[in-house]
Amino acid sequence: MKQKQEVSPRSIVESFKRVARKWQKLEKQPRKFGTAIELHSSEIHLIEEIGENEGLSVTDISGLLEVTKGAVSQTLKKLEAKKLTTKKEDPTNTSRALVELTARGWEAFNAHERWHEAMDGGFRSYFLGLDSDKIMFLKEFLKIFETFLDSKDRLKE
Repeated sequence: MKQKQEVSPRSIVESFKRVARKWQKLEKQPRKFGTAIELHSSEIHLIEEIGENEGLSVTDISGLLEVTKGAVSQTLKKLEAKKLTTKKEDPTNTSRALVELTARGWEAFNAHERWHEAMDGGFRSYFLGLDSDKIMFLKEFLKIFETFLDSKDRLKE
């Protein structure tokens, strides 16, 4: 007879930490995403943001991604060197540059979208099968957990 596994707050935390480590490992693996060049997570997610939101400046992107303008600029330099992004002058404000994807950047963007469809497929069907109470619980849990992490992040400042 199979014993019922105990569910305790500690076991939930341990499961969450294990999942977070797996996610981090997956995110750290560079991939080509339809190009001949390996792209790191920060690069493909910046490409994703630019592709989903046309006409963004470095300041706009840093606000959306909640990272510094310096971090965005540094990653953009790498993407420009790989010929995945380009900058053009904002026609409404000549002191501001707007970031765009090149044709190669759009290839990476579209390949990344297809990768997510393949990766998320099984999970998405499971998630869509959940009843609304479970989805609301999960949403509330993640909101509380994010607030908790934000408060811990502020403690180090």
